[in-house]
Amino acid sequence: MFEVQRTLLNHKFEGYKFNPVEDVIFQHPLPHAPTQTTISGRSPLAFQEVQSRIRHNHLTVRPSGGAVYIDAEYKVIGVIIGDDALSTPTFTVLHELPQPIRTDNEIHPEYPSSAFVDDTTLLVADGHGASYLLAVPDLNIPAHLVTSLELIVPQNHLSARSNVPFRLHAARKISSTRGVALLSSKYYPNTESKRPNLSNVQYDIWSVSIDFEDMSQDKATPFEILWHRRGNSVPASVFFDESRQTYILVGNSAYRSLNNQPAPSYTPSPDEIAPIPRADENLDDPSNQGPSNDLPTKPPPYSWTQTSETVTVAFPLPASTSKADIKVTFSPRTLSLLVRGNDESNSVPLPRYTTKALWDGIQSSTSYWTWDREAEHSFGLLTLYLDKQHEGTRWSQVFASAGTTLSTRSTNSDANTDVEVPETLDPSELWHIRESLEKYTAALQKGDDPSGLGLGRGVPSLGEGEMDEEIDSNIGDFVSITYVAEEGTPPSWSTNLGMDTLLSLLSTPLPGSITSEEPPSVVIKNGVDGVYFTLGNASDPSDPPTWTHTSTFSALSFVLASKRDTRFVHHIGSHVVLAFESGARDLGGNVYIYHNTPTRTTKFASQSILKIGGGSGGSLLGVGHVKTRGGETLVCCLCEGELVAMRGVP
Repeated sequence: MFEVQRTLLNHKFEGYKFNPVEDVIFQHPLPHAPTQTTISGRSPLAFQEVQSRIRHNHLTVRPSGGAVYIDAEYKVIGVIIGDDALSTPTFTVLHELPQPIRTDNEIHPEYPSSAFVDDTTLLVADGHGASYLLAVPDLNIPAHLVTSLELIVPQNHLSARSNVPFRLHAARKISSTRGVALLSSKYYPNTESKRPNLSNVQYDIWSVSIDFEDMSQDKATPFEILWHRRGNSVPASVFFDESRQTYILVGNSAYRSLNNQPAPSYTPSPDEIAPIPRADENLDDPSNQGPSNDLPTKPPPYSWTQTSETVTVAFPLPASTSKADIKVTFSPRTLSLLVRGNDESNSVPLPRYTTKALWDGIQSSTSYWTWDREAEHSFGLLTLYLDKQHEGTRWSQVFASAGTTLSTRSTNSDANTDVEVPETLDPSELWHIRESLEKYTAALQKGDDPSGLGLGRGVPSLGEGEMDEEIDSNIGDFVSITYVAEEGTPPSWSTNLGMDTLLSLLSTPLPGSITSEEPPSVVIKNGVDGVYFTLGNASDPSDPPTWTHTSTFSALSFVLASKRDTRFVHHIGSHVVLAFESGARDLGGNVYIYHNTPTRTTKFASQSILKIGGGSGGSLLGVGHVKTRGGETLVCCLCEGELVAMRGVP
C-alpha cells in the first residue's frame, strides 16, 4: 500500500539551515494547572504502559475553536483564545468531576481524557473507570451534565475485572440520537497468578455506542459495546475514513478479534526441510544425500551464547540479503527484527519478530548488531549483541515465550518461532565476524568503500562526521495498520492488503489539523527521509484504501535521530513537521520545526527552534492546532504551569 515514488525524492538535498524567528511565542499562565502525576500503585508498570502515558495528549481541540483539558483536581477547563495570539485566553471551569476513590492498588489509573462527540457535546473519562457526557454550548459558560457512563467488560472476555480504567481516543456523532466512541483499556487476564506478567501486556480496544435519548443522571449507564479488538499496545493514532466507513487503527501491533480462529499448525514436508550448509559442503552432491528415511533434522531458527555481561544471537540469512533489508530495533525488554525477502524462495525461513519479549532486560543503548554477508558462501550471519541489564544473571533462553505450547502463543507473525533453542553457539565460531568488523571499521577510518560494492569513498556530505547507524536505525516506531468496518467486521478488501507489514512511523497529524480538505496522513521512514502519505477518498465503501506518496520531508529521519527527549512528533499537512521535547521543570524543552522544500531539487530547507515550557511553565503535556475567536490558527502547547501559543506555523 505504501509505495514510494522515486520521482518525489530529493537526491540533491544537503541539509537544513537555521531560520531564526521572533515574536511568535506567547506564554499565558494557567489558573488551573494539570498534572502528569498519577497515584502510584504497588504493582509495576510494563514498558507499553509507560510509553502510552508519556505520549498521552492532555489537550483536546474543539472542532470550531478553543480547547479543553482536565486539571489536577479533575476540573474540566475550557480554553478560548481571543482574536489572535496576543489576546489573553479565557479559562472557564466547565464541570467538576467527582473525585475518584481508588481502593485496588493492583490497577493503575489512566490519565483523564476527553473527546468531542460534536461541537457542543463532550465526553470525558476520569481515568478510573467512569466517564461523563457534558453538554457544552460554549467554552466560556459552565457545561450541563447529561449522564455518566461506564464500561462493563463482558464475562466472555475472560477478564479478571468487570470495570477497568479506560482512555478515550475518538468520538463522533452518527445521528441526532446516537454517538460512537473509541476506547482502550488494559486487559487483566483471569488467571490465578497474583504476579503481573510485564512481558505480555495486552490492551482492549472498544467501540461503544452512546444513546442520547436513554439517559439518566441517577445512575451510571453502561456503554453498549459495538465491537472489540485486542492488541499489544495502545493505538498511536486513530482515524475514521468516512468514505469507506472504516476505522484505521495505527499501533505497534495488529488488533485482532477474539472471534478469529487461531492459525492452523503447519508441518513442513521432508522436501521443505534443508540443513544449513557448512564450509566447503555441497548439499547437492549425491554422496551427501542419505536415505529418504534418514533426512537431517531441521536446524533451529537461531543459535546463541552468553557471557556474564552479554548475550550473542546469530541468525543464518541468505548471502544475497542486503543490509537495507534488515531492520532491528532494541528496547529495554523487547526485540523487533524484520528481514525483507521471499520466504518461499529460501531454504531457511526469514526471522520476523514484532516487539518480542526477551528473557530479561537489556541495555538498548549499548546493544548492537552486525551483518556478515559471507559473499563467497550461500549464507551469512546476522548477529545481535545484547548487553545484559543485570550483569551476572544467566539467561535460560533468549525469549520469554520460548518453549510455550501452541495454545498459549500469540497469533502474530512470530508465533512459529516460539521454540526453545538451547545455548549451542561456540564463541570461537565468531572470530571471522569480528575480523570482518575490524576490516569494516578500518575501511571507514581510511575513507575506503566499506561495502565492497564500488560505491565510492567516504560517506555522503549530509552525514559526514555525524552518522551513527545504530541511533539512526532506531528512530521511528514500527507500527502496523488495522482496518475495522464501522459495524466491527474486517472490510472485504482487508485480507489482500498484507496486514503484517511493519512501517516505521515518524509523524502523525497534529490534533485539530485534519479537516475535510486535509485527509488523514502519515509520515513513514524511508532511509534518511520522511515520506508523506495521504489517504485517498473512495467512490464506494467497497474500494480498498489508497495511500499515496505526495511529498517528502528530506533527511527528516536523520535529524530526528538526534532528538532523544522527543515526546510528540506531528505534521501539519505536507508543509511542516514539529518535534516537541517533553522538557524538565528546571530546563524546559524545545520544539523543532522542519519545513518542507518547495521543489524536489532544492538543496536546503528551513529549520527553526523555539523554547517552550521550563521554569514555572514546567513540562509539556499536550499539543493541538487551535482556532482563535478571530479565525487565526495557532499551535498551542499545554504545559504544567502555562499555555504556550505559537503563531506563524502553517
